[in-house]
Amino acid sequence: MSLGGQTPVFVMNAAPERHSGLKAQVSNITAAKTVADVIRTCLGPKSMLKMILDPMGGIILTNDGNAILREIDDEECGDGTTSVIVLAGEILAQSLSQLERDIHPVVIISAYNKALQTALDIVSRVSVPIDTTDDVQMLALIKSSIGTKFVIRWADLMCRLALQAVRTVSADDAGVRTVDIKRYARVEKVPGGEIEDSRVLSGVMLNKDIVHPQMRRRIHKPRIVLLDCPLEYKKGESQTNIEISKEADFARINQIEEEQVKAMVDRILEFNPDLVITEKGISDYAQYFFAKANVSALRRVRKSDNNRIARAVGATIVNRVEDLRESDIGTCCGLFNIEKIGDEYFTFLTECTTPKACTILLRGPSKDILNEIDRNLADAMSVARNVVFNPTLVPGGGAVEMAVSVGLHARARAVTGVEAGPFRAVADALEVIPRTLVQNAGGNAIRALTALRAKHAGGEHSWGIDGETGEIVDMKTYKLYESASVKVQTFKTAIEAARVLLRVDDVVQATRKERRQEQAPPPEEPVQE
Repeated sequence: MSLGGQTPVFVMNAAPERHSGLKAQVSNITAAKTVADVIRTCLGPKSMLKMILDPMGGIILTNDGNAILREIDDEECGDGTTSVIVLAGEILAQSLSQLERDIHPVVIISAYNKALQTALDIVSRVSVPIDTTDDVQMLALIKSSIGTKFVIRWADLMCRLALQAVRTVSADDAGVRTVDIKRYARVEKVPGGEIEDSRVLSGVMLNKDIVHPQMRRRIHKPRIVLLDCPLEYKKGESQTNIEISKEADFARINQIEEEQVKAMVDRILEFNPDLVITEKGISDYAQYFFAKANVSALRRVRKSDNNRIARAVGATIVNRVEDLRESDIGTCCGLFNIEKIGDEYFTFLTECTTPKACTILLRGPSKDILNEIDRNLADAMSVARNVVFNPTLVPGGGAVEMAVSVGLHARARAVTGVEAGPFRAVADALEVIPRTLVQNAGGNAIRALTALRAKHAGGEHSWGIDGETGEIVDMKTYKLYESASVKVQTFKTAIEAARVLLRVDDVVQATRKERRQEQAPPPEEPVQE
């Protein structure tokens, strides 16, 4: 707004909501505790299910903390998401008493950093190595990650699927170990059949059928060509107008288009392929020549699927037909066949000699059950992948959290000044994991935690909580171990989340609220008698 050449005056929103200092920190802590309380009952084998109504009106039933948080807020984690949220919420709850004693957030954060370092030292001290080539040890570890999930009744099958998939896609590139389960281990969910029919294919499966009915649907040891170009005549990139003065010219134009397609097909057929797969289209004319030459073809395959096929069959994706070489042909596939499952046709490229990509075929009675199995299987594969990179284990059942808690309490005695309080706050917060396991199992939390604390004070760091009964057991005999890398990441993420929220001391909500103009009721007319 400007008045007669004067300095312009800007009118700002005069009524933003603002919370400062302790009030802002308390509101953040309350929000974190609310999320933690939602997730808390999802911890352990006796966990409860959550029913989530998504924005599209669909209903999701799950006890996977990661799936719940994805619906509340988009978050990408592997295993241990539930523990992170419960732990972060408890650390913030313990921080509230420190803030009310007028301890500055920077001092609390500094103490948290030192507590985290001490916790990581304790984790490395109680961890034990694992042989990643030993199936028994690996399957026992993976089983611990899905022991609290819906698929526990098919635990042995799911553990084998996860382990087989991770071993298939793991590769050594120039001495660097890579395990890309997101890109090269695809899960295909096909409703129908029994869950026991689920399997990891030694190759790739596509939801595609051949383009011509006369093409072969089953080929042993096929020679495979992968393309990223259309097998059609080249269209002009801009609008093209052609003036034809006689009928022979029109026939010649059609002939040129056919010659272009014929030249591309002839170039491919020089290499005697059995199967041609392209990400683009295949014209009817090209289909005719392929069928005549007894070559099967698939078109409009997704880029991600084509990359998986290339790794599985040992082929190279070619962008121009003219660049095709003998070394680009895939010869590692043992069987190409097309099967009808339900109402859909699926292409199988299996029995590959050294597949570096795979498809996990999940069967089940309904889409909801398949989606839950998929979520649980993702956790299992994440654990298997983490152990490949960091082959160390720690005792489960809250044993590590209690060991760290007892260690931090002992360390807090040597800490002088105001930092001793926040140090003990982290130690107390870590007890929330074993306590929640006891509560979710319906046990006596006070009695179990007192007994567990006494065991750890005596140096028996392998004792934890049996999530089925709520009693304390030795994890060495109970054979429940977790990946050390997941546990380390859980502590780091939980304390980092608490540190970030404690740094916030001012919240301004300048959102515009719609004001409804309240209209006065019309005046009443006088009643004539």
